[in-house]
Amino acid sequence: MSDVYFYKYLVNHQVFFRSKYTYALVNIKPLVPGHVLVVPLRTSILRFADLSVEESQDYMSTLQLIHKFIIHLYNADSLNIAIQDGPESGQSIPHLHTHLIPRYKTDGFGDGIYEKLDRLDLNNTLIDFFERQQSYQKTGGFQPVPDEGRSPRSDEVLSNEAIWLKDELEKYMNQ
Repeated sequence: MSDVYFYKYLVNHQVFFRSKYTYALVNIKPLVPGHVLVVPLRTSILRFADLSVEESQDYMSTLQLIHKFIIHLYNADSLNIAIQDGPESGQSIPHLHTHLIPRYKTDGFGDGIYEKLDRLDLNNTLIDFFERQQSYQKTGGFQPVPDEGRSPRSDEVLSNEAIWLKDELEKYMNQ
């Protein structure tokens, strides 16, 4: 299989599911255990509306599968499904991605999870969100988060989690 990129970042070691047009990967900076991302394989897809009809159908099918799987595996009561579609909405990487975040009656986050999600995507960046927004509005160009602004977990941790999720997903799909 060919390499998988999240924007310009090679993420093969993070991927635990791959379909024709979509993949799911473990999150570099999860808010809670089980917080994963679903992403289109084509890196030129910046926004949800950029998906072709075939890609859109595959993307939604993947979201449903991974949604059911994460709720099952983490015994979650609910799930947040979040797309930050464009820089003004908090999107920090110019590649469409959907956050799947397990939620529990007792987690205490409420709607505050969205603030945490914004901080996850935007904190520790060298370019402030409002500077990025102004730049986008002036130039029409996307200002990605610089590499120095990312605080990833180790490749070993990400790989181990992806292998575990891949194995668990296979068991789940064969039930």
